[in-house]
Amino acid sequence: MSGRTGATSSALAQPLRPPSFGRAALYLGLFVLGAVVGVAGALVQAAWFPGGLLLALAAEAGLCLGAGRAVGRRGGAVAPAAGWALAVVLLTTSRPEGDFLFAAGSGSYLFLLGGIAVAVMCATLAPVRQPDGDAVRLRK
Repeated sequence: MSGRTGATSSALAQPLRPPSFGRAALYLGLFVLGAVVGVAGALVQAAWFPGGLLLALAAEAGLCLGAGRAVGRRGGAVAPAAGWALAVVLLTTSRPEGDFLFAAGSGSYLFLLGGIAVAVMCATLAPVRQPDGDAVRLRK
């Protein structure tokens, strides 16, 4: 017996529910927007080094952090980061003809590793779900 009652349990202790249709559509849109930013960043970072690299990483940081703050949940920052990562990983593969997008250079590695670091930082800084109401406040 834990001594807890069902009426005073925390909102964080409740089972997870699937997101609503609107929230799922929002996350899908953020995923696609993250993929677009990843493709654009892959093209810009090599064209105008080092300014393009900084611009590409700033665009990813702005998208992930802004989406996390706008949605108010960590999933808002994770969705564009996952889209960015998927797009960039798919762009690293070479084609059968021998064509490739990322050259073996410091700029490409900084873009890949820096983008992953930016995504992790933005997902960490995004707001998390917090319980509300008088029952969760500290007693005085």
